[in-house]
Amino acid sequence: MIKIAGWIMVVYAAAHTLGALFVVGAARHAGAWFSGELWHDDLADMSPANSALWLSLDSFGPPVVVIGLIVLWMDRRGITPPPFIAWTLGVLTVVDAVILFLTPWPILLVAIVLLLVGARRATAAGQPEAEGARS
Repeated sequence: MIKIAGWIMVVYAAAHTLGALFVVGAARHAGAWFSGELWHDDLADMSPANSALWLSLDSFGPPVVVIGLIVLWMDRRGITPPPFIAWTLGVLTVVDAVILFLTPWPILLVAIVLLLVGARRATAAGQPEAEGARS
């Protein structure tokens, strides 16, 4: 379950980031991103280039890829990921669902539930938890 949860997180977040960059076309603003054009951009009234940056590279996509890879790394070593990972992502997912209902948030919710159930089962079976995650 933990491995499936990790893979769902990686694929979901990578698809979001790559989709924003190449399907939606955010990457066409790369020139503005790397030229310093956004340094004085108003976050309350974003330019299209700034909006594209926040949709793609500065979204939660890249960090969720990293979290998914960490979950997979821990699972390969027989370490149970701490529940706070799932609970934190769960809170962010619920907030996302309330704000933007018509997004694919249920996919991430499946990963969160699998991670929580897998962590509980692993702990019950005596698998070691990550340091500092013991209650």
